[in-house]
Amino acid sequence: MQQFWGSVKMLLPIPTAMSWSPEVIISLIVFAVIFFPFVLRQVNQYERGIKFTMGRYTSTKGPGWRLIIPVFQSMVKIDMRVKAVEVPSQDTITKDNIPIQISAVVYYRVVDAAKAFIEVENFFVAVSQLAQTTIRSAAGEVTLDELLSKRTEISARISEVIDEASSQWGVDISSVDIKDVLLPESLKRTIAKAAEAERERRAVIIQSEGDKMAAQNIADAAKTLDSVPGALHLRTLQAINDISSDQSNTTVWMVPLDVLEAIKGFGKK
Repeated sequence: MQQFWGSVKMLLPIPTAMSWSPEVIISLIVFAVIFFPFVLRQVNQYERGIKFTMGRYTSTKGPGWRLIIPVFQSMVKIDMRVKAVEVPSQDTITKDNIPIQISAVVYYRVVDAAKAFIEVENFFVAVSQLAQTTIRSAAGEVTLDELLSKRTEISARISEVIDEASSQWGVDISSVDIKDVLLPESLKRTIAKAAEAERERRAVIIQSEGDKMAAQNIADAAKTLDSVPGALHLRTLQAINDISSDQSNTTVWMVPLDVLEAIKGFGKK
């Protein structure tokens, strides 16, 4: 035990003439443990420390242990990591007077810790409120069809507006993503009926175009058979060959039209 206290006396920067007792050393250690948290502040890798001296901003400290003079100095730590703010559903009306609910997610990070703490009271709340008002305004400037089909362009436009305003607070907006667009139930049913009618219209058009092409092909084939001598007879023989392969009791006799024309000629004579 005496050897331990002797080692402690050698480490403490106090004149050797002083009388060191275990009680004094324990009191100093307890005092240091209690006092050091007020003097020594740790700034993590993802943080920046805003240092104030007698209420005035003096510097921004990076990661590490930083000495602070109690009473005269103070330090506030700001998180520099990317944050995601979920914007709650906003009730708004589109340009074509359709009521909707739109929600989004805003990704941002602090780039200037001093501005983020000094220029605005709470940058987290400020960014959230700014995103809500900007999203409502952006949704009111476009129609419902544009909002549903051009989400990427509208999100980029919202991001630019928010980033321009938040740059004064030392906050950089990474991106804004429109999360969901909720429509009234009556409007959903109307859109479903319109989509169904559109699909039926396309089906009728496709079927009519198919019938038109089939009729044109048949007409072209008839012209070819009529213009080439013997073509109709060969086609008739091919049809008879196809029918003869069927295992049925029905016998079909097919007479070429050329024979009928010849019979009509004999009748006139």
